[in-house]
Amino acid sequence: MGQATDDDLWRRAVDGEPDAFGALFERHARAVYNHLFRRTADWALAEDLTSVVFLEAWRRRADVRLERELALPWLLGVATNVLRNRRRLQRRHRAALARLPREHAHDFADDANGRLDDVRQMQTVLRAIAKLPRREQDVLALCAWAELSYAEAAVALGVPVGTVRSRLSRARARIRELSPAHEHEPDCEPGVPTQEA
Repeated sequence: MGQATDDDLWRRAVDGEPDAFGALFERHARAVYNHLFRRTADWALAEDLTSVVFLEAWRRRADVRLERELALPWLLGVATNVLRNRRRLQRRHRAALARLPREHAHDFADDANGRLDDVRQMQTVLRAIAKLPRREQDVLALCAWAELSYAEAAVALGVPVGTVRSRLSRARARIRELSPAHEHEPDCEPGVPTQEA
């Protein structure tokens, strides 16, 4: 007997079978974690946010019907929303701190042993990508990094496939404008050649 599909596991989880949800977690946690790391450049934060994504998936499991019987696009859509909510909370937190009287305190984070090379590299990439509109960042992350197809990215973001294609095209064009030496991002559809300008 073959491996259960995401849809089968999801239905079993809805029916109260925690092992089925555990199998979905084992199948997709790494992809969700990698997606969140690529968006945050912070291993610990990505791990925390991955937990939030799967907690939210468990909480909403009875309300969700998977598109095309795949859980990953929906999970990455939840991850994108969790990240947006976290950023909104950070902005509010910074605004609240800015209203407090200033105290000079030593930042012990500067004394840490140093950052991992991959964290530094990802932060550099994120600085460049941060110049893109948020919608284009989301599509680029899902297609280029999470390797979702156009259709899967459309499900994750709740937009039509054509919108994903146009946002990805604009993102690539802007990246080329920002960094002429930047290597061309991989196409969202596996096996589809990219178009060179």
